[in-house]
Amino acid sequence: MAQPQLRDEELIARVVVHDDRHAFSELVRRYQSAVRSTLRRLTAGNHALADDLAQETFLLAYRNLKSFRQEARFSTWLYRIATNAFLAEARKRKEEPLGDGDATVADDDESATVPAGDIGGDHAHAVGLRLDMEQALARLSDGERAAIVQCYHNDLSHEEAAYVLDCPVGTVKTNILRGKQKLKALLAAWRPDGAPETLP
Repeated sequence: MAQPQLRDEELIARVVVHDDRHAFSELVRRYQSAVRSTLRRLTAGNHALADDLAQETFLLAYRNLKSFRQEARFSTWLYRIATNAFLAEARKRKEEPLGDGDATVADDDESATVPAGDIGGDHAHAVGLRLDMEQALARLSDGERAAIVQCYHNDLSHEEAAYVLDCPVGTVKTNILRGKQKLKALLAAWRPDGAPETLP
């Protein structure tokens, strides 16, 4: 008979108290896909950089797990570490934070921003719209894209996004509003043919 799955809090306790590497490996297994997907959006589709930053995120999480006070969900704490790791890398490279908008977007990211069902189940159109959405996101300002990614891709509340991005809730709301307006303009070509509006 299979043993019941341990909650995140129980795994974290095992890591902190007993330095249980197997427990931490289970945490990595649970969240590596979400962290990597978030970083791919923040890096405008640069999968190699996103994967490197994902590894750094979990290394930093392991080193700092004792400081995790569980005031936020573990996933939210990881998103904050991942975002900070990305911004540090961007500063180190003296690049524009959150990408320069010119990166090509690979089509093998399974976590689509827009579900295929949103445009009538037409897979070819879904793939095309997803790629256009990724490219449109890359053209937003760093603050706008970060807010959109955290609130809609990661499904965080405005308060949780403010925690991840270390900014006021009002700033998150403003960046989401501006980002959505820009995305509507950038993706306007998808609406005249009868497809429903697919913005967050």
